[in-house]
Amino acid sequence: MEDMEDDCFVLNDDYNHNYCANSASGQVLYLRNELSDVPQPLSISPGLATRDVAAQENHSKVCSSSSSGLKFMDSDSSSVSSDTSETDSPSAVSIAGKLTLNSASKFLMNAMTEEDYRTTYWPNLEKAIDHLLIQNPMDHISISYEQIYSCVYKCVCQQHSELLYKDLMLKITTHLQQVSSDLQISPPRNLIENFNIALTRYTDALQCIVPVFIYMNKFYIETKLNRDLREDLMKLFTDHVAEKHVDTLIPLLLEAHSMPFQVRPSTMASVVKGLYTLWPDWAQLAPAVFSGFIPQINPPTVESQLSDYAARDQKLQMELSLNGFPRCSDRRRPGSTQIDKTL
Repeated sequence: MEDMEDDCFVLNDDYNHNYCANSASGQVLYLRNELSDVPQPLSISPGLATRDVAAQENHSKVCSSSSSGLKFMDSDSSSVSSDTSETDSPSAVSIAGKLTLNSASKFLMNAMTEEDYRTTYWPNLEKAIDHLLIQNPMDHISISYEQIYSCVYKCVCQQHSELLYKDLMLKITTHLQQVSSDLQISPPRNLIENFNIALTRYTDALQCIVPVFIYMNKFYIETKLNRDLREDLMKLFTDHVAEKHVDTLIPLLLEAHSMPFQVRPSTMASVVKGLYTLWPDWAQLAPAVFSGFIPQINPPTVESQLSDYAARDQKLQMELSLNGFPRCSDRRRPGSTQIDKTL
């Protein structure tokens, strides 16, 4: 009886410590649980069991052949060899050739002509640039920066970089010429304020224009022209706006500097720093004004001129006192009397 049971139920252990039992009705696989050493039964159909037995026989044949000097090959290598043979087949080569021809034909069909650039792409870019240049900080304008970048990317990829760069420079030059004309008719008392608005609005617009044209800047301006887009656009403002009004601005800045608070300090600082950024040599036209906002404008201090510096400070204090600014010794700080009484 015990021999019969041994014939009907035999446990085999594989390298994963899974147990396989053979019986007359089929094959039962016991999987070892990761959390327990007790094998868990998993029923397998007779068809699958037959395939497993055939696979084991094939594996034993391959191993025996390898021991006799033949090359060992497992199922993975056989699948790779089959994939390679399928790829190298004439049908696969013909399919690859068709895909190459189709991709080339699609590229030719999607090629952008100069007429397409003029009628479709540049009008959209020009409209977006107009919004960025003339927008009011208080107004909200919805602009798709992704769409602008996509248009620039397509124009550069289709070999229209030079045309795009020329159109961009011409567009901004035309805008700056209009800005200069508006400043020309501005009253002198408002010129500093209006120049500050124009400069601030332009620099804010560049914060948006330069990033969306970065692909053109990287693959055309920096590579072929050896320049930078932002520097070129700032030079346009210098040539068409700042240079035409600097001779009028400097006397107005000197006058505002001699009369404190005639112009707001924030406006004075913005204009002076902006002019210095555009062209540092302009600081020599009014060192007294620029030295109040830009460091190291005046020459270094010399010990032999200390008496002149002291006389200059006394003169400044006298002018301030004559203009209604009392000295610190002439008045007490607010609340000082009350503090003395409490003490």
